[in-house]
Amino acid sequence: QVQLKESGGGWVQPGGSLRLSCTASARTFSTYDLGWFRQAPGEGREFVAAITFSGSTTAYDEAVKGRFTISRHNANNTAYLQMNMLKPEDTAVYFCALHGGSGPLHRGSLYVYWGQGTQVTVSS
Repeated sequence: QVQLKESGGGWVQPGGSLRLSCTASARTFSTYDLGWFRQAPGEGREFVAAITFSGSTTAYDEAVKGRFTISRHNANNTAYLQMNMLKPEDTAVYFCALHGGSGPLHRGSLYVYWGQGTQVTVSS
């Protein structure tokens, strides 16, 4: 069992930046691919970005490509999502999750551990 906790959310004006963190409770964190997802009010959960267990490969949704950067530091059991040039449509609860091991990284149903989420609000 791995527990995940997100932090770093908050309110920011359009064009601003935030860095989200995802901290895991177990060293096995380093053996899992990791994804960030978000859910806006009244919307379904959507894929944002993912990174393989080693950090060698990353993937992004087209809506955030060029603005968001995913990274991880396995020695600290922590992953990050650097979000720049934020837009009002980025407003959502952001979740980190660990992938079950096979299948596409953008598919949320394949993730086995989830955090509770952190709210990001982008408005003027």
